[in-house]
Amino acid sequence: MTTRTALEAQKITTLDGRSTTFAEFAGKTVLVVNVASKCGLTPQYEQLEELQKKYESRGFTVVGFPCNQFMFQEPGSNEEIGDYCSMTWGVTFPMMDKVKVNGLGRHPLYKELVKIKDTSGVAGPVKWNFEKFLVKRDGSVQRFRPTMKPDDAAIVSAIEADLKG
Repeated sequence: MTTRTALEAQKITTLDGRSTTFAEFAGKTVLVVNVASKCGLTPQYEQLEELQKKYESRGFTVVGFPCNQFMFQEPGSNEEIGDYCSMTWGVTFPMMDKVKVNGLGRHPLYKELVKIKDTSGVAGPVKWNFEKFLVKRDGSVQRFRPTMKPDDAAIVSAIEADLKG
């Protein structure tokens, strides 16, 4: 089973090239999302940013991981991705370096996350862009598939419950 400790040990790189670990988000409720700029689900950036603004002061953050593995829908450089996200969607949440979420070269953070089962009890590879993993402060993780919008009641209630706990 994936633990918060296993996740926090993972090295990550920010979109602007700063090396860190997932432990940077220790003590926070974190929604990890693999994102893409040219996907039919890209408008979810708006809802992700709304969650960020609504809950950031209470210890919540969205963390975006650009990924180009699904029909090459994130082809840009880190600078282009950053510009697009901030100018088009007003993204203020942390964005990481482009990663692979499946297959050979899968980022170590996602090696841990794909062990998590979704609401149907299915673990395994990320299905598409905008798959969401809610990493709770107690170390547990909930997985939400790409088509579930960030403002879905199931996601919002899980965030709120963790922030109260």
